[in-house]
Amino acid sequence: MTNSLPRRSFFGATLGALSVLSIPSYAQLSSSLANSLTKEERDAMTPDQVLSELKKGNERFRAGKMAPRNYLAEKRSSAAGQYPAAVILGCLDSRVPAEIVFDTGIGDSFIGRVAGNVVNDDMLGSMEFGCAASGAKLILVLGHTACGAVKGAIDDVVLGNLTGLLARIKPAVAATKFDGDKSSKNPAYVDAVARTNVTLTIADIRRRSPILEGLEHKGSIKIAGAMYTLSNGMVDFLS
Repeated sequence: MTNSLPRRSFFGATLGALSVLSIPSYAQLSSSLANSLTKEERDAMTPDQVLSELKKGNERFRAGKMAPRNYLAEKRSSAAGQYPAAVILGCLDSRVPAEIVFDTGIGDSFIGRVAGNVVNDDMLGSMEFGCAASGAKLILVLGHTACGAVKGAIDDVVLGNLTGLLARIKPAVAATKFDGDKSSKNPAYVDAVARTNVTLTIADIRRRSPILEGLEHKGSIKIAGAMYTLSNGMVDFLS
C-alpha cells in the first residue's frame, strides 16, 4: 500500500475500484489522508452496491483484515456535512457494534440501536430522515444470536418501561415455527425467534412508513435484514 493514494472511505471503495482495479477495495485508504463519504460517491451507488459493501466489510472484520482508518481525519472531513449510505437498526447489545462488524468509518452510516432492534414512531422518523431527507440508500435491520431482549419476550418479563418494549418482540415469539423446546434456555429457539423478529420488523417498517415503502418501490432504497452470530462474527444476510 502506498501513502500517496488519497484515503477513501469504506463505501467510496466501489467507485475507486473502477479506476484502480488491481488494488483491494480498502487499499485506497492511507494513514496520512482521509475523507468521509462524499455526496457524489454516495449518490453514485445503488442500494445493492451499498449492501455489497457491507458484506465485504464483514468479511474483512471476520478475517482480521480491517481497512486502515484515520478517524480524526474522517471527523474533520465530515464536520461540514454528512452523506451516509445506509441506515442500520441494531440491538442495544454491546457485542454488536455495527460500525465495527461492517468495518465502516465516520460518516458512512446512520446507526440506530434499541434492545431487540424493533421500531417505534421515533425510529421510523429517524429512518425517514436518513433516507428521504438525507439520501441513504439502504435500511438494514440487524438482529443477533443470544439476544437478551428476545429471551425476555419469550419469558414474558415485566420490568418498568422494558415491558412495553418487549411487547414489540412478542409477535415474533408467536410467529416462529420451531420443533423442539420453546424456551429461552434453548439457544436454537432464541435465535429462531430473533430471526423472525428481524423479518417482522422489516414488515413493520414497510407497513408503518408509506414514505419508506414508496422509496423502496421506486428503487431508491432497499430494506433488508441480517443476523449477526456472536461466536464467529459472521453476518447472515436474509433474502
